[in-house]
Amino acid sequence: METELRGKGVLVTGGAGGIGSATVRAFAEEGARVAVHYRSNEDKARALATEVGGAAVRADLTSEAEVDALIPEAVKALGRLDVVVANAGHWPSQDEPVWKMSLTRWRQTLAENLDSVFLTCRAFLRHVETTKVGSLVLVSSTAGLFGEAGHSDYAAAKGALASGFVKSLKNELGRIAPMARVNVVCPGWTEVDRNRGKLQDPAFLARVTRTMALRKVGRPEDIARVIVTLASDRISGHVTGEVVTVAGGMEGRVLHDT
Repeated sequence: METELRGKGVLVTGGAGGIGSATVRAFAEEGARVAVHYRSNEDKARALATEVGGAAVRADLTSEAEVDALIPEAVKALGRLDVVVANAGHWPSQDEPVWKMSLTRWRQTLAENLDSVFLTCRAFLRHVETTKVGSLVLVSSTAGLFGEAGHSDYAAAKGALASGFVKSLKNELGRIAPMARVNVVCPGWTEVDRNRGKLQDPAFLARVTRTMALRKVGRPEDIARVIVTLASDRISGHVTGEVVTVAGGMEGRVLHDT
């Protein structure tokens, strides 16, 4: 199906990561010009940008000044900016229950997963206020829907994106651009670098897919295609404020005994 994304300008934050790089390539396949955002992985971001004929742009998304400069830089690099995919985030690897979690970790996780998205959206919407068009896709997580023991900080940040934030933002958009849209994608277990080793263990794979109707984990391309679909005004032009879960039918309960 024609997406009508050809020639559009797209910024993907965290574009050098697993889901991010798949998303960059998916937009490029549709003929969009893509800016690959990175914070520290410059070599990979620049290589990917060269591969797709886009641009690499750097910012620390927890820095207000750097995010405010990121959007004009992306506009300059691409010639226009129509879509922003707020994909960047950080999952802290250490399992820590609430009663052991430091305030420092809590604040850092929220800064990296919630503050960063707020700043990205704010900067982009100041641009949308002048162009009167735009589409936002926020990448949350099933942790934000079902919780994640040992990672309440991450679940809280991702849950905020998939509830109050997106529901408020879709109504606020009408004040500056009546046709602009915002939606959320919640990936479940996905075969990215940080999970790949664990997912090679059949016992681990069986355990994590017990709550999923489809007994397999997703690939980054599975998430990327849904993001592109939501970003397309032709395909999803009457969809806003929605949360789409891409997790094989995951539920908050066990569906399989083994």
